[in-house]
Amino acid sequence: MSSASSVSTDAKPSSGSTRAKPANKWEAAADWTDGRLGIYSLAKANLRKIFPDHWSFMLGEICLYSFVIIILTGVYLTLFFKPSMAEVVYHGPYAPLDGIKMSEAYASTMNISFEVRGGLLIRQIHHWAALVFVAAMIVHMLRVFFTGAFRKPREINWVFGFLLLILGMFDGFFGYSLPDDLLSGTGIRFMEGAILAVPLVGTYIQMFLFGGEFPGTDIVPRFFTIHVLLIPGIMLGLLVAHLILVFYHKHTQWAGPGKTEKNVVGMPLMPVYMAKAGGFFFLVFGIIAAISAIATINPIWAYGPYRPDQVSTDAQPDWYMGFSEGLIRVMPGWEVRAWGHTLNLGVFIPLMIFPLVLVSIAVYPFIESWITGDKREHHILDRPRNAPVRTALGAAWIAEYLVLLIGGGNDLFATHFHLSLNSITYFVRVGFFVVPVLVFFITKRWCLGLQRRDKEKVLHGRETGVIKRLPHGEFVEVHAQLPQDKLYKYVAHEQHEPLELPAQVDENGVKRKVGRMEKTRAKLSQGYFGEGGQIPKPTAEEHREITSGHGHH
Repeated sequence: MSSASSVSTDAKPSSGSTRAKPANKWEAAADWTDGRLGIYSLAKANLRKIFPDHWSFMLGEICLYSFVIIILTGVYLTLFFKPSMAEVVYHGPYAPLDGIKMSEAYASTMNISFEVRGGLLIRQIHHWAALVFVAAMIVHMLRVFFTGAFRKPREINWVFGFLLLILGMFDGFFGYSLPDDLLSGTGIRFMEGAILAVPLVGTYIQMFLFGGEFPGTDIVPRFFTIHVLLIPGIMLGLLVAHLILVFYHKHTQWAGPGKTEKNVVGMPLMPVYMAKAGGFFFLVFGIIAAISAIATINPIWAYGPYRPDQVSTDAQPDWYMGFSEGLIRVMPGWEVRAWGHTLNLGVFIPLMIFPLVLVSIAVYPFIESWITGDKREHHILDRPRNAPVRTALGAAWIAEYLVLLIGGGNDLFATHFHLSLNSITYFVRVGFFVVPVLVFFITKRWCLGLQRRDKEKVLHGRETGVIKRLPHGEFVEVHAQLPQDKLYKYVAHEQHEPLELPAQVDENGVKRKVGRMEKTRAKLSQGYFGEGGQIPKPTAEEHREITSGHGHH
């Protein structure tokens, strides 16, 4: 009996419980949700996560916020856009096109621009946000590249970011092709010509994509599905994976006192970082909206609907596709005819170079890791000057891109600067091979010069502008020693030793077999970290000797 009574008593809630009752219904709802999803414990462990504070880290946030703006404005536009190539006669408010035959896609875009309340502004914001997204992605990846933030354990995240950039570029192309105006139609024709240049399978790919002869009646509906569903879905998945890895690996940080490979110095995610991020989102949104309200982009009414027998005179791709456009424009019109077939090398060779350049960007972290043989994790960023070869390669790539961008807009450069179109084309052909090499060596020497200056500052201090006359009559400038935080900044970086090939014979006199890959790796390592690849940083002994008074003023 007592046993049963004891069980019954234990089952009742204790009157001495210390658990506070929910203050209101919202707290009760939060308790109910937490009891089933464990949100509180998850939030407690992660919302106080520390993030470093530096302006360059905001470049990635601009990518994220512009992507969100693209999604929000894109959803609004899909409510009014009709992805159809069925022919209609326009009778809208834009008088110059009244009575003109056009596709439903073009007519609905005109309707969005002139009849839907706020439609033109949303169109402008959508297009400008796409341009800002790609620009921010490129600058963000350049920041990651020049600072070495792609090193272990972030190689996969680099690939995710690369895929986001490429998908963003192609989704932008598909998006600006949807209105079916004369400008976008010319761009689609350009793409069709590039596809047809692919040997053997080019015609099959063209028929599969267009659903028939160019331009067909299916290309806009297909591009619409790719633009609003397929690519954004993949990008959203990659973006979530990218952010999860950023959160998991912890954020990189610049070298400084108290900062190591095992900690992060900064501010907590909640409330400080979240408040700053929220304000920054609205700042980005506001700037994009202001640009969209001031600067018109893609005025389709000025071009008119697409007709296969017409070509827009100023047909230019968005700037981020200028690389591919420049490759094809400046390539000689070479053709090879054999066995009744023609191979258009003038289009096919650029079509092969373009993906090779992109793949080289994606695999670079793995190449550098192979050259250095470094398998450690890195959370401290490099100053670009302390990695001269890597920085020079990045600068050479930028120079190559700009040269080809000139080639992609050779007609505009010719008309605006009153230059010969042929002269610009020949300049780009020569510059394609010469300019990146010159930029590489100039940038490398620049970085080495900055390293020498840093070494001089560490050993001799900074110039004070105070001139002192020595007893024997010599005039010297007094140097002041740098504070400890500055000294740490200049000497915190690591310097890899170049790999050395093993001796040609072993201790028994037997000739060693050295593979071609091993020889290549050793040569690349010498180029990266050899005598001409870096300036040895000052040692503690050198600093003590100079600051003790020997030769220091």
